[in-house]
Amino acid sequence: MPWFTLERFDPSFFDTAPHRYAYVLDLPVTPEAVWRGLAGDAPLSWCRGLAGGRYTSRPPHGVGTTREITAMRLLRLREEFVRWEEGSRHSFCVTSASLPLFRRFGEDYLVEPTPTGTRFTWTFAFEPNPLLARPAALTDLPNRSFLRTLVADTKRHFGAA
Repeated sequence: MPWFTLERFDPSFFDTAPHRYAYVLDLPVTPEAVWRGLAGDAPLSWCRGLAGGRYTSRPPHGVGTTREITAMRLLRLREEFVRWEEGSRHSFCVTSASLPLFRRFGEDYLVEPTPTGTRFTWTFAFEPNPLLARPAALTDLPNRSFLRTLVADTKRHFGAA
């Protein structure tokens, strides 16, 4: 299978990306429970659209940690963490993908305690492959639909309404 290299970036991309979607989820569980699900051995295993999430570097995990995951059964992603604040936040950039959809893509996970559990802010940031920049508007609805599925699965997993 061919791999396509994506441009690396630092955490500032999550504020400047041409396409950015942030979802705020109030979850009725502890921040520790949310963090274990995001950073544990089987990250995001409850999401129907994701499979095979696994770390490809040894613990302890931090900046520079690498991971692989498959989205929608056909898009394989290799990720590298560019921020890791144990227990509260981590962010990665995709370094290569099995399809040439993106120039840059990454996710940021922010976990904050609340009086009733946890506020989890999940941010997706990307820049399409320049060849797909114009038709990116045509794919925006499917992208948002897929992201909403991930969010719904996460709410269901953690028992949120």
